[in-house]
Amino acid sequence: MPRFTEFDFGVSTVMGLFHQDWIYDGDTAADVVAKQLSALVDDEEVLAIRRDARTLGNLPSPTLEVLWEAGSQYFPAFERVGGGAEWTRTVVALCDARLSESSDVPPLAGADVEDGVDCLDAVVAEIEATQFLEAEVRAALTDCANRCTPEVAFRVLLRVMRCASDHPTLSPEQYTRLEAIGADLRYGEFVVDSVRYLAEQQ
Repeated sequence: MPRFTEFDFGVSTVMGLFHQDWIYDGDTAADVVAKQLSALVDDEEVLAIRRDARTLGNLPSPTLEVLWEAGSQYFPAFERVGGGAEWTRTVVALCDARLSESSDVPPLAGADVEDGVDCLDAVVAEIEATQFLEAEVRAALTDCANRCTPEVAFRVLLRVMRCASDHPTLSPEQYTRLEAIGADLRYGEFVVDSVRYLAEQQ
């Protein structure tokens, strides 16, 4: 059974909201996320974001700040959102508010609850292999894989790759390994494919 979407999902999509022009989507970071959540038709998408954010709550605030900044192009200063832990709790609360508008929200099931524990070693190996990321970012991703779930860490890794500066590239061999992990996690066609261009730049 594949996952509910062919594309990226969960908290990594929230990171993607903070691009160069994000301020035009809301006065505050919370407004931007609330607007996006209200536009989502499927409750599954909101459930996936909430599950990810709850899982990330296992990490200390400084580690969360590294991940949020690395996974976003223009994340607001953390003093504006209360720090990494407070911001992550805010995302959970916004999801709760959105889900409260639905009378019957079925839980995630099947492939959508896959946590990727069997892929832990492979995910950590790819984090370490991504040498164009700063050591601090690789350490935060590894902490996420070990203390949250490898599945969340892998999606955040893909997002961080796309936000990295200095024109990063992936070897064809590493991209093939990323595809294999994505297949094990039963991702849709375009989740790992989102970083294919980094291998094609070789």
